[in-house]
Formats: sequence, C-alpha cells, structure tokens
Amino acid sequence: MTPFEKLFGKTAQLSVLEYLINNKGETTYLSGIAEGTGLSHSSVARVIEPLLENKMIIEKKLGKQIRTFTLDEENEITKLVMKFYYELNNKMGDSK
Repeated sequence: MTPFEKLFGKTAQLSVLEYLINNKGETTYLSGIAEGTGLSHSSVARVIEPLLENKMIIEKKLGKQIRTFTLDEENEITKLVMKFYYELNNKMGDSK
C-alpha cells in the first residue's frame, strides 16, 4: 500500500494519478493505464475526465479513436500534487 493509499484510500482516480506520476514524461494510452493500474478500460476512461478538466494531463488524439495521455508537468496543480506526493513518500516511505 502506497502512502497515498494509506491516507486517502484506494480509489480508481487516485490509482490513475499515481500511475501517471510514476510514469511522468511518458505518453500512454487508456489501455496502458488500465494495464498498469489493474483497472478496467472503462474505469480509466471515467476517472481520467476530471484530470483532463483540470488540465493535469495532456490528451492527444491519433486518428478518430486513439487517445494518448501525458502528465502535464508544467501545470501548477500538477506541480503541487507531485510535490506533495514525493514529500509524502519521503516522510512515510513507499511500502508497495
């Protein structure tokens, strides 16, 4: 259980956010996030919307149906969340 999960519980949205933070700088697909988090494709599609609305992730479309996602490390909200995430892991230790 990660420090984020210890404090906030294990939710789909938190799992997706944590996955994206741990894979920052990488572009991924919904199916890649689903595989990496153990969530269903539909769960990832549902919980990724608030992250898109708050511009914490960047979405690019390839063709009509393929969507890619990258953590927006320049977004101020993302910066705050990442700082908190790393400091929390440092203080509590990551016991995955």
